[in-house]
Amino acid sequence: MDQRFDVTERFADGAQYIAGRLRQGGSEGTHQVVDPATGEQVFGYRLAGAADVDTAVAAAEAAFPAWAGATPGERSDAMHRFAAVLTERADDLAHAESLQCGKPIKLSTEFDVPGSIDNVSFFAGAARQLEGKAAAEYSGDHTSYIRREPIGVIGSIAPWNYPLQMAAWKVLPAIAAGNTIVLKPAELTPLTSLMFAEAATEAGLPDGVINVVSGTGPEAGEWLVSHPAVAMTSFTGSTAVGKRVAELATSTVKRIHLELGGKAPFVVFDDADLEAAAHGAVAGALINSGQDCTAATRAYVQRPLYDAFVAAVADLMASVRLGDPFDPHTDLGPLVSHAQRDRVAGFVDRARGYATVVTGGEIPGGDLAKGAYYRPTLITGAPQDSEIVQSEIFGPVLAVVPFDSDDEGIALANDTPYGLAASAWSRDVYRTGRASRELRAGCVWINDHIPIISEMPHGGVRASGFGKDMSAYSFEEYTQVKHVMFDNTAVVRKDWHRTVFGDRQT
Repeated sequence: MDQRFDVTERFADGAQYIAGRLRQGGSEGTHQVVDPATGEQVFGYRLAGAADVDTAVAAAEAAFPAWAGATPGERSDAMHRFAAVLTERADDLAHAESLQCGKPIKLSTEFDVPGSIDNVSFFAGAARQLEGKAAAEYSGDHTSYIRREPIGVIGSIAPWNYPLQMAAWKVLPAIAAGNTIVLKPAELTPLTSLMFAEAATEAGLPDGVINVVSGTGPEAGEWLVSHPAVAMTSFTGSTAVGKRVAELATSTVKRIHLELGGKAPFVVFDDADLEAAAHGAVAGALINSGQDCTAATRAYVQRPLYDAFVAAVADLMASVRLGDPFDPHTDLGPLVSHAQRDRVAGFVDRARGYATVVTGGEIPGGDLAKGAYYRPTLITGAPQDSEIVQSEIFGPVLAVVPFDSDDEGIALANDTPYGLAASAWSRDVYRTGRASRELRAGCVWINDHIPIISEMPHGGVRASGFGKDMSAYSFEEYTQVKHVMFDNTAVVRKDWHRTVFGDRQT
């Protein structure tokens, strides 16, 4: 397949996927998908409007009774077939992801696509693992047991930084539990979400179980979150937009799952392996061009290692190869758009007034100038309360701050509103144990930063939101617990009735 395949022909029927087929959007607005490596428009489509959301929700409602009534084994079998179809289409998915996002092809082929397929396989198994308290006679006179039941139609909104993986994280636990779903991908990057839904249909999942509406947040997204027939909403994106989603969802008393912004600290104690920490910081800061809510953005380095750490990171950043995302040797692709690149550049330019740009901090020239590229950037000397340290930049920028005592390092790491992820680097098990307890984040890595696995949860605390993606904990997010209680006595008048009428029976 050509690396820049003909997307217009591929999605000629539209960029909405409802009830098992592609459709044109009904909004008056249109949107252009742009290759951020070249600035070229590669696909134009009609956006979804409120009527498209209504149609998609109706399709999900219609599909819900049969899908919810399927046995866990039947849902599991369908999802295993789904994983097999995705495996056959892995190359297409990787190229589409790199085309719309600018990801290096080695990231798409080695991380995004296989990770998403692994998620499908994991939730195919999780569909058969319904956990709950053991049935027993807890009152003495009754037998109680727990049912885990699907919630209904889920309305989910996914971001543009990992379109395929975020589609998987939203869709898979929901449908494994017996729900149906309407997913709204970011309008910048709808391609792999559509391909994901098409693969599900080919695998035999019933029409309407997975629906995709490609539209803007204010038009399609807000109505999806507000829709009275949607029982739960799951959102991944910025904290500011997450607050708006929460306001809309609570107006109809929906269950809410929010995975929001982050500003992950990277804490290096003075007994850490310096070489490992420097490599980990560069990889953790630059993955996906820094467009990762768990990316290492604030490195706190104990003073004895500070100068050597800064020098090592600067050298490694200078060696990173920017280039064509489809070149297998490219390390760093463009940001998702020129607007995002300019936003990142604005943060760095403002930081020059109070900090030092050690390396990077510029838009490359030459052949890369037409793309949304930005050089890996290392900043020192920024105060703890500065914008570059406190705000989520979402670009290839790492700020390094020294600290003296362990108490100070942990306090500085916790000193932002966020709490999604963090890492601690030390050879001392007691230091790392303390860090794992005291760093306020939903995930803490020790002597590494960024790896994720399907079996373990992902999600934050504080301004980073609540609820979990991946793992059995995520599966539980998409079920409702029902307590069923059977009387075992066959007694007409129970002793507790006296609290309402009459006296105790003797």
